[in-house]
Amino acid sequence: MTTAVTAAFHSVGDESPFACADICREAGFDLPAGTRRPVFDDDLWDFTDVIGLPVQMPLHQRRFDFTSITDPRWRLVAKELVLALLAPRHPAVAPLPRAYRTALHLRTCAGRLAELSRFFHWLADQGLTSSLAQVDARCCEAYLAHRRYVLDEHGTVVGSQSPAVRRAAALVPIDLVNYRELFTADRPSDDLVPWGGATASAVAEMPNGRDENKTQPVEDSVLQPVLAAALYLLSAFGPHAVTLAEDIREADRIGVRYARKASSRHGRKPPTQHPEAKITVLLAEHERTNDPLPLLPDRHVADRIAKGWAANDPLVHVSLDLLARRAGLSQFSPQWLTTLREPLEETLAKVGADREFGRNAASVAAADDNEAVPWTLPLHRLQAVALVGIVRTAAVIVLAAVSGMRSSELMELTVGCRRPPEEPAPGLTRYRLVSKVIKGQELGGIVDEWVVIEHAYRAVELIEQLHPDPREGATLLGRFAFDVRYRWFRNWVNSQAGQRLGLAPIPTGPVTLRRLRRTLALEMAYRPGGVLATKIHLKHIAVATTEGYSKARELHQTGAKSQVTCSRRRPDGPQRYYELAF
Repeated sequence: MTTAVTAAFHSVGDESPFACADICREAGFDLPAGTRRPVFDDDLWDFTDVIGLPVQMPLHQRRFDFTSITDPRWRLVAKELVLALLAPRHPAVAPLPRAYRTALHLRTCAGRLAELSRFFHWLADQGLTSSLAQVDARCCEAYLAHRRYVLDEHGTVVGSQSPAVRRAAALVPIDLVNYRELFTADRPSDDLVPWGGATASAVAEMPNGRDENKTQPVEDSVLQPVLAAALYLLSAFGPHAVTLAEDIREADRIGVRYARKASSRHGRKPPTQHPEAKITVLLAEHERTNDPLPLLPDRHVADRIAKGWAANDPLVHVSLDLLARRAGLSQFSPQWLTTLREPLEETLAKVGADREFGRNAASVAAADDNEAVPWTLPLHRLQAVALVGIVRTAAVIVLAAVSGMRSSELMELTVGCRRPPEEPAPGLTRYRLVSKVIKGQELGGIVDEWVVIEHAYRAVELIEQLHPDPREGATLLGRFAFDVRYRWFRNWVNSQAGQRLGLAPIPTGPVTLRRLRRTLALEMAYRPGGVLATKIHLKHIAVATTEGYSKARELHQTGAKSQVTCSRRRPDGPQRYYELAF
């Protein structure tokens, strides 16, 4: 015999069960002492300082802004729903029969709130503003159709949204129905069952991934030149990039120090030496050391010409402001040019002018024929900063490609994450990195170790050396957009700078951190016992996940070398780079 259990659900017009609730206390979040704690009645819930949030989580997702929902009833509905998702064990939430039993991640709730806000705005545009009871099955279908396609400014369909977007859209009415007994300001009708009770994934036609992981590996034709270029920059450019980064920081410190010194003197007492005299002394030093004057970037030369400088003026290409800062002045005044033009032109004629960084660069072996070439040509400051960024991106590519770490795990790396190398057997060195596993873990993640090959270890070492403030425990990479960095990296390799070094051009093709991880999983799995090794190294919870990564139907796990070999990709592909790992 079954005993019916009833719960005292709330009615429209009742006081919210969450009124004046401490959001972080209900959700189990910890905050530093003295930090303001968001309250349910606030229209802005700020979780920026919550302890344990992943580095990968953007700042805008840490602030829940309910003011974008203009209707006060629906704003309260949104607050009640979001807090119910964060605190499923709350006495008002636990009795709900269709409520989630596990708290959703803060980042997931941010996405739910954003989609809920879109839904409410769409209802207002449709004139359905009197009550959520007006929402019916046709309304749910119409909203899903609205979110299914990408429209241009004229309302013309130009593409389709991803299944993830469609699933987020379908979840909105489903969540409103599942939690309707909780809402006290407005709620859907009792007879609304969106899509006949189907799940949001089924409604959105999400790929199931049973046969194979939906993330495809990087194509061999793309991966081979990418890894070749990244490994070349890591080995040939690494030490020089570190020196260049130090030169940039030193030049910036000198410029800031002189500018502050000049600013502190301004308006208090006249300088003990005329500015013209200081610059004259600096010019004499340039002549003594045969150091070229700094060149002005082309875009600033164009600005000068637009302001009236003659295009054939010998000083139009000289960075006068940089000279002034080196002389301890904040900037070069046009009034000084009358006095200083002659000594400037004389010095220019003797030593010439060149870009500020990368002069007299050391030679490295070209990638294609080992011919000695300067590792860089002279660079302006922004070009030097960009080159350091390219080398850092090369290190990230190597690290991601041969370690298989997720993006969240890469972003949790800190300065000092390299464990000292161990030698468990003669001639065998073990390299380890320490980071956090974020996916599938509670807030804050768990600290874990990754055993990597030397190339990944050296890549982290180089990133530490390029770090602007390498304090122990400082975030190593922080939150970064790999797609943007990779696009810059590919453009540089395919430019004249990369071709000068003999680097093979990188063809067009998608390269993401997920694809690099999938590629490594395939390379590891197509070896005797590789599925289990891949499962352990990639830190999968279940072997089924690893099999989805590695095309289980094609794997030959008998251990016979001939069968394993026939399953591998052609040996002239990127496999020779991954051979380093085994």
